[in-house]
Amino acid sequence: QVQLVESGGGLVQAGGSLRLSCAASGYIFSINVMGWYRQVSGKQRELVAAITSGGSTNYADSAKGRFTISRDNAKNTVILQMNSLKPEDTAVYYCNVNGTYSRSTYYGGFASWGQGTQVTVSS
Repeated sequence: QVQLVESGGGLVQAGGSLRLSCAASGYIFSINVMGWYRQVSGKQRELVAAITSGGSTNYADSAKGRFTISRDNAKNTVILQMNSLKPEDTAVYYCNVNGTYSRSTYYGGFASWGQGTQVTVSS
């Protein structure tokens, strides 16, 4: 019912910046939390940053001071601005959105994942 489309990954040198974007579309009634996770091959997916509908944010310790998460509620979009990137930030980054969808008179909860975007930071 809800689809996510991510963009903005790529290759960057250490110390550089990247901006990830994720747009949600579909039968959206409301969105609660929007977040970014990352996963390195062979390891568990981990939270990078999340933001609530009210604007409260939560960051992994590794992201504090370097990454900024923001959202545009009118466009159902979440942005992750990543600065001062390090080689250890290399991973596939996934957008995650949860909330309520509506279709006709039916309402239900959803939790959707994006397809993932590769971020590679060279030393």
